[in-house]
Amino acid sequence: MTAQTVQRRGLMLVLSSPSGAGKSTISRALLRDEHQLRMSVSVTTRAPRPGEEHSKDYYFVSVDEYHQMVAKGELLEHAKVFDNYYGTPRQHVERELASGHDVLFDIDWQGTQQLKSSAPNDLVTVFILPPSIGELERRLRGRAQDAEDVMRRRMARAADEMSHWPEYEYIVVNREVDESIQQVKAILTSERLRRERRPGLAAFVNGMRGES
Repeated sequence: MTAQTVQRRGLMLVLSSPSGAGKSTISRALLRDEHQLRMSVSVTTRAPRPGEEHSKDYYFVSVDEYHQMVAKGELLEHAKVFDNYYGTPRQHVERELASGHDVLFDIDWQGTQQLKSSAPNDLVTVFILPPSIGELERRLRGRAQDAEDVMRRRMARAADEMSHWPEYEYIVVNREVDESIQQVKAILTSERLRRERRPGLAAFVNGMRGES
């Protein structure tokens, strides 16, 4: 007899961290290894950069189109970053979740707060912390040649971002990146098994009862 699969609704996995804490490295590993995980594709009003593709890297829209999407409630979260607007299209995410795919979000604490309001039942939030302020500064200095005033601003912003850690469900201290990747994978596995994310369980159990 062929084993039955249990229908599952996808989840929205948010990873947030200060710059330099290792979030991007962890995200790349998850997308490489977790075949049911998709990266959220944002809309933006900025111009495409060389090599970027519409609907793959971003949905590139005009400012008027963006404001229409906001007014119609078509964005799960949205924000202005410097001189450009960004947001997460609701329809794309809903389609992925309904098909059983999980969606990965690389957003800050403000975007996370908006997602808590717009889709609280689908959300899993993880904050990535560095092992120390000294290590965070070392990583930032090691990856770029920023002027000292720029570095001070980066560190001040990191301190502000880290103050929001209590707003997240899970906290991962990124001492060693491979261990942190495994910890986030464990969170993802556990959350996928939640009863409320598996609408096919009733049919699955009833089917087994009918076989007895």
